[in-house]
Amino acid sequence: MSSCHHNHHNMDINGCDAKISDTHLPKKPKLSPTLISDTELESEFSHHVQNIARINNGSFGCCPKSVMSAQQKWQLEFLKQPDDFYFNRLKEGILQSRLVIKDLVNADHVDEISIVDNATTAAAIVLQSVAWDFIQGKFNKGDAAVMLHYAYGAVKKSVEAYVTRAGGYVIEVELPFPVNSVSEIISEFRRALERGKVNGRKVRLAVIDHVTSMPSVVIPVKELVKICREEGVDKVFVDAAHGIGCVDVDMKEIGADFYTSNLHKWFFCPPAAAFLYCRKSSEIDDLHHPVVSHEYGNGLAIESAWIGTRDYSAQLVIPKVLEFVNRFEGGIEGIKKRNHKVVVEMGEMLAKAWGTHLGSPPEMCSSMIMVGLPASLGISSDSVALKLRTHLRNSFSVEVPIYYRAPGDGVVNPVTGYARISHQVYNKPDDYYRFRDAINQLVNDKFTCELLS
Repeated sequence: MSSCHHNHHNMDINGCDAKISDTHLPKKPKLSPTLISDTELESEFSHHVQNIARINNGSFGCCPKSVMSAQQKWQLEFLKQPDDFYFNRLKEGILQSRLVIKDLVNADHVDEISIVDNATTAAAIVLQSVAWDFIQGKFNKGDAAVMLHYAYGAVKKSVEAYVTRAGGYVIEVELPFPVNSVSEIISEFRRALERGKVNGRKVRLAVIDHVTSMPSVVIPVKELVKICREEGVDKVFVDAAHGIGCVDVDMKEIGADFYTSNLHKWFFCPPAAAFLYCRKSSEIDDLHHPVVSHEYGNGLAIESAWIGTRDYSAQLVIPKVLEFVNRFEGGIEGIKKRNHKVVVEMGEMLAKAWGTHLGSPPEMCSSMIMVGLPASLGISSDSVALKLRTHLRNSFSVEVPIYYRAPGDGVVNPVTGYARISHQVYNKPDDYYRFRDAINQLVNDKFTCELLS
């Protein structure tokens, strides 16, 4: 069965026969009868700049040509007859996308799925509701919110803007890096919850990353959510900017109140598309999109589907994206498993070549992995790490983020820089060999980051 269904005007939107009238998707969408060939795969990403080691899918994701083409059709549909599109097409199109997501993440009901621009918008929605709980006196001033020290910078700023400003007390969970085991993270998280309960305070909110961005580590979310339940934390929000297509995403298994994932990072959507899952529960207050428009009060999913005149095409192509991933063996699950396997192999290859180590055990990596860079490079600060990244781009055509970690006391020849390498379907081993050779050349040339102006 085709993975997108429209019954408007017999138009071929999203590359589908629009005569199909069924509005519900099959529980397990069928994979394509013919798998994508190497030639077709290269064609899908032929718009990428050639001869660059693009090993940073984690930052901005990627979008295949067939999905870009479907997006352009949606954009044209709006521009041809905006009124018809608004009144007769948009709601149904967004609903189809929400149905795809509902099945992908194993949610109970489509009402639990809202589509928004990105995980940052989702964070604003959740944190705004927490702020109202403080302002309206449901939570007491000084009650705590717990988040990871490695939380994404924009989410940290959102916690500051919404929760701290409304009277919440924010506690950061200090996490080790490099990390050696899941148990280290669990024990630090328990310690932070204890700090939150000092003097009779309550922990009202926990913000938990599923995959931290920098440094990149898979967090044991199921275990941490379970601990939150045992400890009486009111609201649990999982920020999985790197969720779908990167790690296992099952709402029933994870059990959080809120879960967000971008769809443009590892699920091949054009920017900007993400979903926010809100568990149906009497305890969860009404949520609202921070951009208030005509649909205010009609439920978050409906509010989010119209926040004024803008381009909604990235959110409407989600059924087409499902068609694309189902051209691969095992669909998105197969892509995810292969990305993980290869990125671990490439990470181990680089660490061996440079005489360094990985930032975490392979089972704590997703489709990204942290690899230590040679100590002789002299990476001494965040700004120096950024300069080295720029140098690799400009001089070696290697695109990779670099993380600075301050050395521990008394460590001899410490590894202070880690590269975060990603693997996606368009990557080839040569991308990683190019990076290896670039760093080896710098080391052989006795290069240090002090030479970068």
